[in-house]
Amino acid sequence: MDTSLAKLAIDEIAERITDAVMEHRLPPGIKLVEEKLASAFGVSRTKIRQALTLLAQDGLVTLHPNKGAYVTRPTADEARDLFVTRRLVEPEIVRNVIKRACADDLAQLRAHLEEETEARRLGDRRRIIRLSGQFHMLMARLSGNSFIEKLMAELCPLTCLIIALFDEPQTPACPEDEHAMIVDAIAERDEERAIDLMLHHLHHIEKALHLDQQVESGIHWEALYG
Repeated sequence: MDTSLAKLAIDEIAERITDAVMEHRLPPGIKLVEEKLASAFGVSRTKIRQALTLLAQDGLVTLHPNKGAYVTRPTADEARDLFVTRRLVEPEIVRNVIKRACADDLAQLRAHLEEETEARRLGDRRRIIRLSGQFHMLMARLSGNSFIEKLMAELCPLTCLIIALFDEPQTPACPEDEHAMIVDAIAERDEERAIDLMLHHLHHIEKALHLDQQVESGIHWEALYG
């Protein structure tokens, strides 16, 4: 056991579990066993229970009385509803980023794109998936709207759950270059084009999903610690 883990705060434990979901290391529907989590993180079951409660509030974990905690398993209808919501919210994010973005904000977006490019070059699927979700959360943060930022922090991990269920295992979470095109339009202050690109991007992701047939993930929950 790594003794450094014993000092992990509840929100840090929740964040690590969220990362595992976003990187497809924890598949939807898998049971999160408190004893195993406590042992792996080197913390008490009480801390694990509190972290799972936090994640349940965000919809990432579902708590079943007398049965335990499970990674949420969205339905196809919920997947469609999620993308409807994102298509409503993310154009507003784009508008706000264009209004507010300074040179440092654009530099942050460009630096993130470089990380995505490197992950693709290395063929690091876990990192690609994580960075793809983080791009949209970075956009939300740069928009300056804390309520939208909080909403996106819930929607992005749920999107990754949906991709884990309904996407082909080797399909990238976000199509290559579409993030870069959005950033280019933002840098040019071309609001109409940036919004069109974002909506096309979300449509592209949704259409790649097999919402009429569930694709099972072969990942074991123990991969959280790999």
